[in-house]
Parts: sequence; structure tokens; C-alpha cells
Amino acid sequence: MHVSTTLLNLSLAVAIVVLLIVMMLFGDVPLSAAAWLDAFIHWQSIGAEIVWGIRLPRNLTAIGVGAMLGMSGALMQGLLRNPLAEPGLLGVSAGAGLGAAIAIVLGLALIPFTVAGFALIGATGVAFLLLVFVQKFPQRQSLILLGVGLSALCGATMALVFNLSPSPVTTSEMLGWMMGSVENRDWFDVMLCVVGLAAAGALSYRVGKGLRFLTLGEETARSMGIDMTRLTQLIVISSSLLAGLSVAVAGVIGFVGLAAPHFVRAMGIRDPYRLIVPSALTGALIVQLADGLVRIIPTTGELHLGVVTSLIGAPLFAVLAYRSARSWMQD
Repeated sequence: MHVSTTLLNLSLAVAIVVLLIVMMLFGDVPLSAAAWLDAFIHWQSIGAEIVWGIRLPRNLTAIGVGAMLGMSGALMQGLLRNPLAEPGLLGVSAGAGLGAAIAIVLGLALIPFTVAGFALIGATGVAFLLLVFVQKFPQRQSLILLGVGLSALCGATMALVFNLSPSPVTTSEMLGWMMGSVENRDWFDVMLCVVGLAAAGALSYRVGKGLRFLTLGEETARSMGIDMTRLTQLIVISSSLLAGLSVAVAGVIGFVGLAAPHFVRAMGIRDPYRLIVPSALTGALIVQLADGLVRIIPTTGELHLGVVTSLIGAPLFAVLAYRSARSWMQD
């Protein structure tokens, strides 16, 4: 199967808009036709507060977080030339999760923006270490090894934080954050997503040539005048920014960054640079669908977004992996 990038982007964008309209109709409080009319006419009405203050920010946050994860995954897989690369590989997501866990265990969760701020600090700390390391060792293998090490260190420290948690309530709060959610998100969270996507998009615009030459090998890319250290730094900054903001806004949501680029490749798009935008759109669609399922699946307890994304993505990813392996055998 081969679909043009433009057609795929348009199809994904239309699907996102249609799903956004559908998802706006669902919520904890059903709205009558009169309430919907009030939402558009009277900006101080209860209907307006529900539509513009609760439902729209939640849906836009889901789209933004999914887009950030999808874009980050495409950048990481393009740089590392590894189909298993994803935002969490470099430890940035784990660093952000550790920051959020520390804020919660310190009892700062009730202070607005504190958990997100600590998550950003954790992500920034890991990204800083990566950039310092890349300055001396720009090789991809070295970057992967450091990322795995940082991720394991942050994971172990997070386990220690859980272990020293002062109460079951605090532990439950940390677990809830770790499993991801876009519930009760507001326009500030939407703004963080927009800022992250705009900044990373601007940086990614400068790496297209490098990503394409990198598919021919590092030595070839260098011989064609590509500064590998600079290319790696730009992608690490972009990917870290996207992954860190996504965790700061919605907690840890796995599998989207890994799966979204593979879904796009299944449409016949192999160019690592042209993969970025459709991967972002695919990630947005996946998180939208997962958030929709979180709302409509009847459960006795709270169902978390990160759990659903993995339940949706893992079987589909297995099918794609099977098809890819079969095509490699035929080649």
C-alpha cells in the first residue's frame, strides 16, 4: 500500500476534526439542545462553561499530547534508525515522571501547576545530561546506552519514592499520574501543547536534510556535509521537549510514540522527514480514540488513558510487526 503524504495528512486531519466534534457530544453531564444553544449565545451560562471550559480543553489536550508523542517518536526513530525507538528510550519520560512523583510525595499536588513544573524540571535535567553527553559522544549507540541507563536510574529512583510514600493516598495519586489522563485539563495545558509543538516543529524543520542522508549511514551523511553532533542535538532537544511536556500535561502515556510512526510506514511513507507530520496526526488520533474509550467504557473504577493506549496500540502494533517481518522475508 502506498498513500501520498498530502492525502494521508488530509485524511488524518479530517478524521481528527470529525472525532473532535463527536467527542464534544459526550461528557459526564448530558447537554440538551437548549444548553448547547446557550453555550453559543450566552458565554456565562452553565452550558458554555461545560462546552468551552471543560470538554473542548480536554479534547484539544488529548490531540496535543498525542501529536507531541507521535512527533517525538518519529524524530527518535529517524535519528536512531531503530524501529523500536520511542520518546521513553532516552529517559526523558522517566525523568519527567520522577519529577511529578517527587512533587506529589512532597504534598505539593494541590498547588496549581506544581506537578507539571516538577515534571518539566525532571525532563529538562535528563535532556541537559543527554546534550552534554552528545557534545562529546555523538554516536547513536552511545546515546541509546546513556538513555537506557538514565531511564533505569529514574525508574529505580521512582520506585524508591513509591517505597517511601507517606500514605496509601499519596501512592494512589502517584500511580494515577503515572497511568496518564487528560481529565480536568484546562486551556493552560492546551497552550503548553501548542508551544511544544510549535517549538519542536520549528526545530524539526531544520533536520530534514540530515535525516534523509542519515538513512544512507552516518559516514555517508558526514561526507555529504551533515554535522552529526548538531543534528543529534537538535533532535534530542525537540524530542525531549515534546516528551517532557506530554508527561507534564497528561502523565505517562505509553506506546503512542512507538506505534504512530509504524502506522504511517504501513501506508508506504518511508522518508524519515516526511514521516514527522503524519506521525503527529496519527498520535493525536490514537490518544483521541483512547480518551473516547475511557469515557464510554463502563467500569467500577477509574480507567486511565495510558492503559487504554497500550491496550489499543499493542495488538495493532503486533499485526504491523508481523506484516513487516513477512515483507522482509520476501525481500
